[in-house]
Amino acid sequence: MTREIKTRIAPSPTGDPHVGTAYIALFNYVFAKKNGGKFLLRIEDTDQTRCRADSEKAIMESLRWLGLEWDEGPDCGGAAGPYRQSERQEIYLEHANILIERNEAYRCFCTPEILAKDREQQQKDGNRRFGYNRRCRNIEPEVSAKRAASGEPFTVRLKMPIDGTSVFRDELRGDISRPNEELDDQVLIKSDGFPTYHLANVVDDHLMGITHVIRAEEWIPSTPKHVRLYDAFGWEMPVWVHMPLLRNADKNKSKISKRKNPVSLQYYKEIGIFPETLVNFLALMGFSFGNDVEKFSLNEMTEVFSFEKISLGGPVFDLEKLTWLNGLYLREKSQNQLLDDVMSLYLNKEYLSKILPLVHERMKTITDFVDLTTFFFNADLDYSLEGRLMLPKTRTPKEMSALFEEAAEKIDVLVDYNHEELDRIFRGMAEERGWKIKEVFMPVRIACFARKASPPLFESMEVTGKERIRRRLRKAAEFIKTLPVQ
Repeated sequence: MTREIKTRIAPSPTGDPHVGTAYIALFNYVFAKKNGGKFLLRIEDTDQTRCRADSEKAIMESLRWLGLEWDEGPDCGGAAGPYRQSERQEIYLEHANILIERNEAYRCFCTPEILAKDREQQQKDGNRRFGYNRRCRNIEPEVSAKRAASGEPFTVRLKMPIDGTSVFRDELRGDISRPNEELDDQVLIKSDGFPTYHLANVVDDHLMGITHVIRAEEWIPSTPKHVRLYDAFGWEMPVWVHMPLLRNADKNKSKISKRKNPVSLQYYKEIGIFPETLVNFLALMGFSFGNDVEKFSLNEMTEVFSFEKISLGGPVFDLEKLTWLNGLYLREKSQNQLLDDVMSLYLNKEYLSKILPLVHERMKTITDFVDLTTFFFNADLDYSLEGRLMLPKTRTPKEMSALFEEAAEKIDVLVDYNHEELDRIFRGMAEERGWKIKEVFMPVRIACFARKASPPLFESMEVTGKERIRRRLRKAAEFIKTLPVQ
């Protein structure tokens, strides 16, 4: 009997919704729909120190904005739930114990100090392999059980084959092999009782009936461990499909990163990219529609989709092409549709009511509002007029560029993005460097608003929003490197 096709996207809610998540979700969604199957959303939130409820909400909202609706998930339920890994703890422990009983896994009592000494010794010995030395692998089961029962902390490790080669088949790449000597006895359960990605991922995929694991190629090195887990449990293997990674438009075509491209889906929404444009663009990153067609809908892609149409070349995330494509969609809209889009983005009462208090006292006429607030509506800014003011006479381009980059990083990890936190960040950076406040505040004002006179700095940054401010700081860091030392 043929199994029902099921695919999934399984993001970790540790930050802003990522374009890479949308890219992989798109291909999972399309393949499932093409084959009359189901697309699942699973939240991988076992890292409780980094996971955030607001991040989970933003991921769901962004995927729905793109039209990638799931059939089963945390908010809509399903027969294989729960769909948050933090709610499946007992399931993972039960399956880890099954592997221990079958002698496919073992308890490891090595402390972090022991592991550190082992790595140090391996380095002294010139051993090119710095993995775990398997010192607990052959402890007698009875002894292992007694030590665990006495309260001695332990992890659970998978018994990987020591000799030979692990081979698995990838739908896009054919057979992929890796020498077993390169593979550690992977930790499945950490000493705190939480599962690692590897165990939770495989157990969930099996119990949720996932038939095709479509994910980024960066997971290829981990796949032999996952194959080994399927074998150890005696489960039917899914089809493995590893999509090519999104790349920056640099000379090295490096993996897409926030330092070279905005990676938050929220950013593209905020600068007026249509969801259908972004879906079309992400599809072009790994898929050829055929007949040199570049503009197509989600439904049209689904109709013609097959894995044979996926290219393994490194797809370049080209912002110029994205905006070009968005222009095609924009010009197809009626003026009434476009007017609705324009008004819903920024020309709405809710957004304008946040701006008006910041410029009220500066206005003499109603039309002053337009001149005083243009930077609240722009995506990128033009630094050609005021850009030199980002460089105080007392500082070098290198110093200011480093400050902007550091500021972008600090803002990136802010949970509460507000003017109080922004004030704290930039005053702290001035204090750490021993700089005067004006050496930080004025350059930041120019970087974020491209003008030396603006409404209150941090309140304006708050209203402008986290995504555009991060982008502007990074663009300012690039611009300032082109300035001569004063």
